Amino acid sequence: MEKICGACRVLIRNQLASSYVRAVIRSQHSGPSTFSLRTHSCGELRTSHVGKEVTLCGWIQHRRYDFMLTLRDSFGTTQVVLKEQKIGKDVDNIRNLSAESVVMVTGKVQLRPDGLANKKMSTGDIEVVADQFEILNNSKESLPFEIHDFSKVKESTRMLYRYLDLRSTRMQHNMRLRSDVAMKMRHFLWKLHGFVEVETPTLFRRTPGGAREYLVPTRQPGKFYTLPQSPQQFKQLLMVGAIDRYFQIARCYRDEGSRSDRQPEFTQVDIEMSFINKEGIQALIEELLQYAWPDNLPSIHLPFPRMTYAQAMDQFGTDKPDTRFDMKLQDVTRELKDSGVAVFSSTEGNDAFVIKAFKCSKGMDFLKRKDYEDLQKEAVKLKDGGVTFIQIKDTDSWKSSISKHLRSEARENLGKAMKVNPGDVLCLAAGKPDSVNSLLGQMRLSCANRLEANGASVRDHGSFHFLWVEDFPLFLPKEDGQDGELESSHHPFTAPVDEHKELIMTQPSQVHGQHYDLVLDGSEIAGGSIRIHDAKLQKHVLQNILNEDASSMQHLLEALESGCPPHGGIAIGFDRLIAILAGEPSIREVIAFPKTIDGNDLMSGAPSLLYNDELAVYHIRHDICDATK
Repeated sequence: MEKICGACRVLIRNQLASSYVRAVIRSQHSGPSTFSLRTHSCGELRTSHVGKEVTLCGWIQHRRYDFMLTLRDSFGTTQVVLKEQKIGKDVDNIRNLSAESVVMVTGKVQLRPDGLANKKMSTGDIEVVADQFEILNNSKESLPFEIHDFSKVKESTRMLYRYLDLRSTRMQHNMRLRSDVAMKMRHFLWKLHGFVEVETPTLFRRTPGGAREYLVPTRQPGKFYTLPQSPQQFKQLLMVGAIDRYFQIARCYRDEGSRSDRQPEFTQVDIEMSFINKEGIQALIEELLQYAWPDNLPSIHLPFPRMTYAQAMDQFGTDKPDTRFDMKLQDVTRELKDSGVAVFSSTEGNDAFVIKAFKCSKGMDFLKRKDYEDLQKEAVKLKDGGVTFIQIKDTDSWKSSISKHLRSEARENLGKAMKVNPGDVLCLAAGKPDSVNSLLGQMRLSCANRLEANGASVRDHGSFHFLWVEDFPLFLPKEDGQDGELESSHHPFTAPVDEHKELIMTQPSQVHGQHYDLVLDGSEIAGGSIRIHDAKLQKHVLQNILNEDASSMQHLLEALESGCPPHGGIAIGFDRLIAILAGEPSIREVIAFPKTIDGNDLMSGAPSLLYNDELAVYHIRHDICDATK
């Protein structure tokens, strides 16, 4: 080992001490510029900073004249003044910089000249006079689009160059909102209520029922992993393992195509608890949302209202009602059964036929002929016969395709039941209860959209309307299945309500489950249930009701036999929640790198083609192209 002289020891000791002091000084501060080359962000400087030397880092948003530019970072913009006597020989290089080049500026803060302050900018009272100017990376001259709030760019172009789109004020706000809410939720669950964050596997096996899953090939012939739709089985197994308060901000996968509120991969706040009931879960979620709620939005009030599934379908025609506006469905079968109108007559029994309606108050002031035509076209696609509109001109003058057939007594009874006034519009449909509810539920939303597009005030956009929907049927008739076949309305692990525990053995179609959904402004943002913790009941549901192979769930059944506590949980659709909080129409706007409607990543070209020689190790071949690489 080499010896170090005394002078060197002193020098090293002083350097270490100096480094320690700098680290301590820096650690005593907090904010977006700690541990950074910059001293302040571009959105931070105010008149109180005048006279101070600062260092800013960011992107050149635009230049004005030859001596002034606007510097932008994640937090805002600052005007920078270039003076040739200060910058020196580099001034020409600086003036030739392209927009979006990355630079570092050091200089003093000064007030803007009289009359030149910009009240639209948070830093609009000051500017920075550059003493030093370093080009960190020059951008190419022509970018696909400009990074400006007023720039209108096609969504496909934004997704193709997402790394540029993320610089926009809109995307910066959405990403930081998402991060803020996630961190508050973590703090609430972990620090305040003793939850344990556990990461569960993303390589699993096929799960009975539910959505189609993504397959992952293996080197074992004929064997595949699947990507989990949710950590459902794992979180139940954690309850068996005495991790009695679990949460995870989990990545989940479903191969079912994208819509505005769906992505093939998505994020949910996954929660499970032992020794809990429905009311406990609901109270937890209400307080969690209130704790994580953004400060700049209208406050929310607890507890959230409750509604049964049957009430939701009867009054709103959907299990996720938008309660920001009224226009509830009403049963007018009694008023119109002897009306003289053929479409409102039926030879079927009373339980199999219903006439329902909803009212658009003052709808005649906003709905035009084309609106009625378009709405009817939409209705016919949903149900043969569509809907019937009645325009209430006044008490004795109703405009409709059925007006001349509608008996005066029926008209009077309908008017009283619906409490009509001149200018109102009624929308009616007749048929089987389920199809009528579904049709009018969709038409209610479509009419509200049309009314608002034409200037009417329909929804309450000034507040957030939460609603718990509960008491769902445990099973529903299987889509495209044979008569009598059932499928889970939620998933096969949901427990029946206590009063139906015996009924599930004999009449499963009549059983209600301990399933609950949380709806916000007409979107389902969370869903959960109390789980089956009895192995015999779980095996009965899988084998005898759903006709699934219970052997694929043997690990779970054995766990339930090993001292499983009663438990329940919920999952919050995090992307959807953040989209609503951000006022965005699509969850793609709150995901950093989303997929298209078709599930493609335009930026990277995923999914990509693999050749047969690459697939050979997985014992897979395809005929799309016969060539190897």
